[in-house]
Amino acid sequence: QVQLVESGGGLVQPGGSLRLSCAASGFTLDLYAVGWFRRAPGKEREGVSCISATDDMPYYVDSVKGRFTMSRDNAENTVYLQMNSLKPEDTAVYYCAASSLYGSTCSTVDLRYGMDDWGKGTLVTVSS
Repeated sequence: QVQLVESGGGLVQPGGSLRLSCAASGFTLDLYAVGWFRRAPGKEREGVSCISATDDMPYYVDSVKGRFTMSRDNAENTVYLQMNSLKPEDTAVYYCAASSLYGSTCSTVDLRYGMDDWGKGTLVTVSS
């Protein structure tokens, strides 16, 4: 059974950092595209970053470039999202998701495309 479990959310002051984790079970992460997403209050869920099965170079949306870093630990079957220089507008529930297509790549048009399995999310609040 495919399962994704996020952790690491919490309350942080503006300018602070957090590292989110997404532990996968039931499948091997590095064989599928995996992404981080977020849903801010009153807004649609949006893509943040994504790693394709075919390479180790994450794609980032413009709003987080230079501040967020996505990585994948194949031995732990876990992906991470290191978030630095956090802003109040980063406040959201953060989700990880994976494609069910073997060897899948991220869609840079819309990161949500092709993502089939989702975690339940972890809340990140950036506030003073």
